[in-house]
Amino acid sequence: MKTKTTLLLLIVAVAVGLYIKFYESKGPNTEEAKRQAGNVINFERETLEGIVIQNGDDRIELKKQDLKWRIEAPFKDQADRGAVENLINDLDGWQKFDSIPAKEIEKNKNLLDEFGLSKGKLKLKLLGKNAPPEIAFGNDAALQGKMYVRTGENGEVVIAAQSVRNDIAKKPEDFRDKKLTDLTTAQVMRALVKTAAGEMELEKKADHWEIVKPLRARGDDQKINDLLAQITTAQIQQFVAEDRGDLRPYGLAEPRGSVTLFAVDDKTGQTLQIGGPAGAGEKEKEQVYVRFTARNAVYTLPKKIEEILALKPADLRDRHLVRIDTNILDRITIEAPGKGKTVLARKDENWTIASRNNQPANSAEVNRMLDLLKAEQVTKFVEDVASDLPKYGLDKPQLQVTFSSFASENTPESTAGEHPFATIAFGKVDGDNVFARLGEEPFIVAVRRSLLDNIFADPLQWQELAIFRFKPDEIHKLTVTTDRELALVRNDQKQWNWVKGSEPINTVNVQSLLNTLSVLRAVRWTGATTPAHGLDKPQVTIAFTTSADDKNVHKLVVGAPAGDGMWFARTDEREGTFVMSNPDLNAFKLPLVATPTPGPAATPAGTASPTAAASPH
Repeated sequence: MKTKTTLLLLIVAVAVGLYIKFYESKGPNTEEAKRQAGNVINFERETLEGIVIQNGDDRIELKKQDLKWRIEAPFKDQADRGAVENLINDLDGWQKFDSIPAKEIEKNKNLLDEFGLSKGKLKLKLLGKNAPPEIAFGNDAALQGKMYVRTGENGEVVIAAQSVRNDIAKKPEDFRDKKLTDLTTAQVMRALVKTAAGEMELEKKADHWEIVKPLRARGDDQKINDLLAQITTAQIQQFVAEDRGDLRPYGLAEPRGSVTLFAVDDKTGQTLQIGGPAGAGEKEKEQVYVRFTARNAVYTLPKKIEEILALKPADLRDRHLVRIDTNILDRITIEAPGKGKTVLARKDENWTIASRNNQPANSAEVNRMLDLLKAEQVTKFVEDVASDLPKYGLDKPQLQVTFSSFASENTPESTAGEHPFATIAFGKVDGDNVFARLGEEPFIVAVRRSLLDNIFADPLQWQELAIFRFKPDEIHKLTVTTDRELALVRNDQKQWNWVKGSEPINTVNVQSLLNTLSVLRAVRWTGATTPAHGLDKPQVTIAFTTSADDKNVHKLVVGAPAGDGMWFARTDEREGTFVMSNPDLNAFKLPLVATPTPGPAATPAGTASPTAAASPH
């Protein structure tokens, strides 16, 4: 065989192989081909562009636009996505139960009359690439739930389920979306509310809502989202009319109020106008006429939508005193005249007192204060324009708290150092309230006066509650002074001995005292030591060492009662006075000298012991 002939045959073989491979990759496999052969029709969902339903004189045209379904005829409106998707699903899984071949139909045209297909009033046409022929729907078959169907003018007649007919044998209005809008609450970034009381503009920044008009104020996220949800989840009760005609009968020529919703980059918005009551009937009196510009029609909604008409700016204002983003919070600065400045700094999950050499702070107390401030709500909006600060004592606040983030070095987002993001100033007390102002907001508000008691101005009050952190067996020498002084020291075998004297030692009480002392915790810190704490005339003074050479000396002094069964106390290692519990004090006052156990009573001479007495029997 010549080389040229061989090469030509090779090219033909490759071409045939490539064709077969391409054909098989594009064509269905055996299982899929079997499934398709059993379907009434076959189509591709991805290329489906429209659906046309002819139901007698009614012609319904559905078109897919931007992955959404719309009604194009006999009117233009949003289509019920659920109804359309349900129809497509039923068409996709519509199986033949039996069939009458086209040749048999051709031989006997009367069969079409018998099957109700010669003048069928219900027809369905799919639009799109490789769409199947038009489907005609006929009479019910003798089999329950089945009917006669024909695809195309020359196709076979099949017996199939009635499900698709049930999906399309509806009025055009039944294909309208009963959900007022396809917007979700999360997609709304701006809203305009117009009522008889005036106009309000709301704007979402980051994750929070703000009132822009008629005043600039923080919005109540929950209340504003609830307002928007009334519209985005509203269900249409009745489709009344197109909005091209006279709107006066519906009270919509001059609506009583409106809400316009704007999504991102939406300059026009979707406006809901609220008109008059829908009627006096039992059903209608619970509905109200509305017009929705995005759908160009008049509908009725439940009367509850009228709640929007009564809204005032104060109803949507955030009543929380302050918003604190703890994710970016690194510093808390507390300032009070005459008490200096306290700076609390975050360290991992704990807090330190940065203004006192970063000594450990009472982290639980810091977190408690933060939770309290975040939950605090104003009792009254006092002034919307803070023009007279001295009147409210806010020109020279009695207490000021600043919340800041902190960057240790320059970054593309921020410079190094402290960056305040919220400051609360507290002014004069007015009965049970205290006047306050947040940052540069122009408002003056009132909050509970008791809130001040939970924000410590004295840095000593922020100290951690752990007074000592030792193990009981680390204590080498112990001196307890009450009305007398008792001193104990461990010997080489770790046993306790009196420094002076030889009385028996109550080792159980000694151990109980050590267990309490070594891990002593304060109930709270009161601040700087004052004469009222009674520490110059102590109840108990305890000195102890934690080294064998007795050079590591520690001292605890317990003074006067602090109320509620507690006591003032201090230690030389920390500045200020703390409050100690009564059970701790009782442990420190336990008797350390053992009381001798009395022996058995002596029996008088000449008297028989009861145990030795003769039995009366």
